[in-house]
Amino acid sequence: MAEAFLNHVCGEQFSAQSAGIEPGKLNPVVVEAMREVGIDISRNQTKSVQSFIDAKTHFDYVITVCDETSAERCPVFPGRTKSLCWSFPDLSALDGTPQEKLAKAREVRDMIRAKVQTWCDSTCGTV
Repeated sequence: MAEAFLNHVCGEQFSAQSAGIEPGKLNPVVVEAMREVGIDISRNQTKSVQSFIDAKTHFDYVITVCDETSAERCPVFPGRTKSLCWSFPDLSALDGTPQEKLAKAREVRDMIRAKVQTWCDSTCGTV
C-alpha cells in the first residue's frame, strides 16, 4: 500500500519499491481495498528485502511499515539511507469474516494514505 501511494502521490520525486522480510503472495483483501480507491496493485509481485541488499541497491529513504512487534526484524540498509519507521497493523494477520478483514484493511489503507500524503507534502518540496 505504501509503495503504491508513494508512487501515486509523489512519483515524480521518488520511485518507491516494496519488499518484505519474508515475501509471499499479494493479500487479496489489500488488493481489493486499494482497488476501491482507484489503485490497481493486482499485478504487483512480492519481493525480498534481501534481494535489494544483495544487489547493493541504494535508497535515499527506507520506510518500514511493519507493526512495532516486527520492527526488530527489519534489516539495516548500508550506505547513507534515511530510515523511517511507520508502524501500522499487520494486514497479513487479519482475523474475522471477509467483511471484517476488508473493513480493517480500509482503516489501515486510509492511515497509510494519510501518512504518505503528509510525508510527501513535507518532503517533496525539499528534495
